Amino acid sequence: MRSAEGGSGHSLWGGRFDEGLSGEMEALNRSLDVDWRLWRHDIRGSRAWARGLARAGILSEAEASDIDRGLTEVGALLEEQPGPAAFADEDIHTLVERLLTERIGPAGGKLHSGRSRNDQVATDFRLWGKEAIDGLCGQLAVLVEALAARARECAGVVMPGYTHLQQAQPVPVGHWLLSRAWPLVRDIEQLRFVYRECDVLPLGSGAIAGCPFAIDRTQLAADLGFSGVSENSMDAVSDRDWAARLIFCAAMAGVHLSQLAEDLVLFSTTEFGFVRLGDGFTTGSSLMPQKRNPDVAELTRGKSGRLVGNLTAMLTVLKGLPTGYNRDLQEDKEAVFDSVDTLRLVVPAITGAVHAMAVVRPRIREALRAEMLATDLADHLVRRGVPFRESHHIAGALVRMAEESGRELSALTLAEMRSVHPGFGEDVYRIFDPAVSVESRAVRGGTSARAVQTQLDALARALSSASGTA
Repeated sequence: MRSAEGGSGHSLWGGRFDEGLSGEMEALNRSLDVDWRLWRHDIRGSRAWARGLARAGILSEAEASDIDRGLTEVGALLEEQPGPAAFADEDIHTLVERLLTERIGPAGGKLHSGRSRNDQVATDFRLWGKEAIDGLCGQLAVLVEALAARARECAGVVMPGYTHLQQAQPVPVGHWLLSRAWPLVRDIEQLRFVYRECDVLPLGSGAIAGCPFAIDRTQLAADLGFSGVSENSMDAVSDRDWAARLIFCAAMAGVHLSQLAEDLVLFSTTEFGFVRLGDGFTTGSSLMPQKRNPDVAELTRGKSGRLVGNLTAMLTVLKGLPTGYNRDLQEDKEAVFDSVDTLRLVVPAITGAVHAMAVVRPRIREALRAEMLATDLADHLVRRGVPFRESHHIAGALVRMAEESGRELSALTLAEMRSVHPGFGEDVYRIFDPAVSVESRAVRGGTSARAVQTQLDALARALSSASGTA
């Protein structure tokens, strides 16, 4: 192989082979197009490994210095490249070592002493993973803060709450928005757990049996910013649990984002009209001039399927692997990269949509129906000593009476209510104010203004805790 950069391509393996790879096998074997994004991490890990070899007496100080200088030059070269198309090398490790050797000569061939691509790629991948997790946590935190800000802005606005997509009970708009924020906090918490799992150094594990040289792996971990060192070399080179869990977290976050998006799709329809998405997050129709399509929400909802699919692909790759490293693991990065890229694309867009949407208060008020307060009607009797199971039946009978007479539940006369049960008091009509209903639920996690403020304070604390570095 030859590279467009001018040097001869080389392989990190050979000797016992008489012939090179076939063209068909080269195409299958090449992973540079995928692992290109790991070049900075490969150089960073290689520089640390050279220092480790020098401490172990395998490299002289001069050789280590030449390697470090050469790797810096390789990094400067790769920084200028738009992508991997200019290079014919098999993977990022082969490319970096070839470019290094071209610059400093035979000393470059000493860099791989005691190291395998198995522990090398595992290290590169974890270095990248830690950065990716930090970035995702930051983006999700911004979305949570946007939802909390909108919740504070909507203080006092009461909307219909839904179960089974049927009007259920009145809730504050802020309570609905916060119900979509808490799952994202849990996503951040889970990502932080994955960060801790990822924060373990595999370098020094070799291909399977460890390194034969006196490498100080604890110092190596400190050099690379890892909190711990892997305890079993066989496990270290094959462990992709953290990657699978990262994809799971991405899929779960995708599901949560999809649920928020579905709310925005529904609530922005003419039939609901509770929110109006900003012009910057909607599109028109090529045929129908009146259309205002909630594309930001629909695209977010659609991307969740991609994230779930990546999880299925990753688990399928891992499920049948025998002990030690297997080349199947080349398939791990594409799914992880795609899941992270997808969230990086989706989260800022849906965050912008939350910031830009308008809450249509008049339409929300129009949608509030007295039937949503049937539970409050039952609770009125409970406060007067009637067992809830009986009061529930009585309230249901009054709902039926109102429906059959074509009236709202609140339009029934006191005499009509007392004809079903004599326990109704003259103050019963107070319950037909949705604001009163909301304020009556003052328990922690409830809908009263004080409970929502307590929730906002708790959310801020939880977000601060979840967003802290591991």
